[in-house]
Amino acid sequence: MTNVMGMNTETTDISVVMRALADPTRRAVFERVAGAREITVAELTRGSGVTQGAISQHLKSLKQAGLVIERPEGRNVYYRAQPDGLEPLADWMNHYAAFWRERLDKLRAVLKDMDPEDPNA
Repeated sequence: MTNVMGMNTETTDISVVMRALADPTRRAVFERVAGAREITVAELTRGSGVTQGAISQHLKSLKQAGLVIERPEGRNVYYRAQPDGLEPLADWMNHYAAFWRERLDKLRAVLKDMDPEDPNA
C-alpha cells in the first residue's frame, strides 16, 4: 500500500526499529540482550551506570519495536533478542545494496583510470 507521497506505508516497521536503535543507551541495552541467551533487568542494570527504571523503559521501547521478547518466571522477567526483529532494517539495507555496489564499482573504475599505476585502486 502507498500513501499520497508514493511511499510504502509498510515503512512503519523500519521507522520503529530505527527510532528504537537511534538512542545510544537503548542500542547498548539491545547489544547486551543480543549477546546473552537471556538476561534480567537487574543483570542489565548492574555496572551499566543507568537506573533500573531507565533500563525498563529502554526494554519497553525495544519490545514495542519487536527487537526483544520477554519471559516472566516468578519475580523475574527474562529478556532475549527477537530473531526477526532486525529483519525490516536488513531488508531496507539490502534494497539499497545494489545501488551502492554499482556506485562503488564506478568509483573504483574512475580511480583506476586516474592512477593506473596504483594496484590498490
